[in-house]
Amino acid sequence: MPPPSDIVKVAIEWPGANAQLIEIDQKKPLSSIIREVCDGWSLSGSEQFALRYADGPQLYITEQSRSDIKNGTILRLAISPARAARQLLDRIQSHGIDARLEALKELAKLSADPTFAAEFINMEGIGTLARLVESGTHFGEMLAFTLTAFLELMDHGIVSWDLISLSFIKQIAGYVNQPMVDVSILQRSLAILESMVLNSHSLYHRVAQEITVGQLIGHLQVSNQEIQTYAIALINALFLKAPEDRRQEMASTLAQKHLRSIILNHVIRGNRPIKAEMAHQLYVLQVLTFNLLEERMMTKMDPSDQAQRDIIFELRRIAFDGENDASGTEKRKAVYTKDYKMLGFTNHVNPAMDFTQTPPGMLALDNMLYLAKLHQDTYIRIVLENSSREDKHECPFGRCAIELTRMLCEVLQVGELPNEGCNDYHPMFFTHDRAWEEFFCVCIQLLNKTWKEMRATAEDFNKVMQVVREQITRALAMKPSSLDQLKGKFRALSYSEILRLRQSERMSQDDFQSPPIIELRERIQPEILELIKQQRLNRLCEGSCFRKLGNRRRQEKFWFCRLSLNHKVLHYGDLDESPQGEVPFELLTDKIPVSDIKSVVTGKDCPHMKEKSALKQNKEVLELAFSILYDPDENLNFVAPNKYEYCIWTDGLCALLGREMASDLTRSDLDTLISMEMKLRLLDLENITIPEAPPPVPKEPSTYNFTYNYG
Repeated sequence: MPPPSDIVKVAIEWPGANAQLIEIDQKKPLSSIIREVCDGWSLSGSEQFALRYADGPQLYITEQSRSDIKNGTILRLAISPARAARQLLDRIQSHGIDARLEALKELAKLSADPTFAAEFINMEGIGTLARLVESGTHFGEMLAFTLTAFLELMDHGIVSWDLISLSFIKQIAGYVNQPMVDVSILQRSLAILESMVLNSHSLYHRVAQEITVGQLIGHLQVSNQEIQTYAIALINALFLKAPEDRRQEMASTLAQKHLRSIILNHVIRGNRPIKAEMAHQLYVLQVLTFNLLEERMMTKMDPSDQAQRDIIFELRRIAFDGENDASGTEKRKAVYTKDYKMLGFTNHVNPAMDFTQTPPGMLALDNMLYLAKLHQDTYIRIVLENSSREDKHECPFGRCAIELTRMLCEVLQVGELPNEGCNDYHPMFFTHDRAWEEFFCVCIQLLNKTWKEMRATAEDFNKVMQVVREQITRALAMKPSSLDQLKGKFRALSYSEILRLRQSERMSQDDFQSPPIIELRERIQPEILELIKQQRLNRLCEGSCFRKLGNRRRQEKFWFCRLSLNHKVLHYGDLDESPQGEVPFELLTDKIPVSDIKSVVTGKDCPHMKEKSALKQNKEVLELAFSILYDPDENLNFVAPNKYEYCIWTDGLCALLGREMASDLTRSDLDTLISMEMKLRLLDLENITIPEAPPPVPKEPSTYNFTYNYG
């Protein structure tokens, strides 16, 4: 008979004594359990003690968190959080340097515990730490542990960052500005400043006055990627929180300081692989940089503004070089109308009207002028080449440039906030000071080439744009490291190649609709589904790494989960960094029996997503979230690193629970594998030799055994 669900068997340790093996009744008050444990070792004053986990973060156990205790857990009897906080606070204020250092070291460790943090903060411990920093008398390890504890305590959100004094900010900024400072102190100082900027509008202005961009850029040229990551994170925070009227100014300063080239040479092209957090910060910087285009993207052209109209006139002049020098106003208007038609504008009489829709607004005109001035030969070739074609086959440059700009804004999500957890940065955008404009110039040439390959007419405009969008998104997914590599990807993704890719990806049932083929599909499908199911379960046995959300500094930011080889237990645990390869089961301290799993939920139904807002930056996180609900009323929450891992895990968990796998990946794999198997069987049938006599005997199609590598 299984033990009651409210009885948990654990081991409890105490220094210098044999461990106690006890059964915790979850219905009894925690204070009663602690009293019984103390009685077992003849310890008086049980109210001065508490239970903590012996492994991992060693968090205190409270009435709220006691339900997390699992059978077989090793606990430790320790002094209570309030008593520990009082002792550490007294030792920190003592005169003995060694005692103070040991106290700060212990404080830095305990501060991550929310129960201890609340007690320490209630004793005005944060103010004590702040005064130690402001005094300027702490150095080396002592200062590093002080800053670590301060940051951990503030991260709990119990105390407002607005209470931080100006002298404290100046002291922290001083550590960042010093030419030579201990790495651990610099790292923590950068993290504290980032949190100040992100959590307080008033502190943003104070930090911006103390920290110069030039000093932060200097930290990007070191060999320590952690320092580089924190420096870029602080730059991003200052960029994100800057008032709109200051963002362009800050962007100009960053351009003058050659931030892009420094990141390219010292980070992207460095000798070290880019870690996940660095990739995220590069993605954030990329998004914030492109968001500077939003104002122009949402600005309509004023047809009555002569300066704006002069830009259109300049486009005409560069293309045709004053060949049509007609005299007289009426003749000149007629010539201009003809030229504007050749330039591909929709409104030949007043092309300014083409730029009154937002997006892309004036951003499209900016792109066209950049192409005409900086790549004049390419611009003239595109315009004249199309003006010499038949009317029905000409590629309207103006209309194409406007629609292409709109498309690029959508693909690169111009104007949207960065997604938490996204690492999708593109190295090539760090290779040029005018990366957006250069990207447009490459893409407009692709559009013109694709138009010719499709032999398109005006009626095919939308079809061409769909193909070009597919070419661009496929090329971006390959992460070209430079614009030249992008051009190479575009050459390989010709219209004929897109058709071939579409054909290979098209669902096979479009080509096989006869009753015998449909019957063959139905016979094959169960074995293919079983093959996919086994692949999903094998992937769960290999395990995956997930990133923890909610901690901007992302300390202990990774955790790993994998299925036991017998498919009976899910093992999981925290990691200090993203693993390289498989994580052994013995390093994963927590586990969930598969038999205890009640259901798997996704998206908005996940417990950790119910309080998430509907802002743009949460959309992607929401799409990658799933949770395991298990007995009695517990849950294990996930946010997959990408859509592929999301499908693998949700499918695998459904297969584990004997439920239908329903992800897009399963449908795609099912169609692909069925198509492969059917083609092999049909090919086998086609190779049958039919004798003239006697009449042919029907031959059963052979079963081709294969494995499919999902990688």
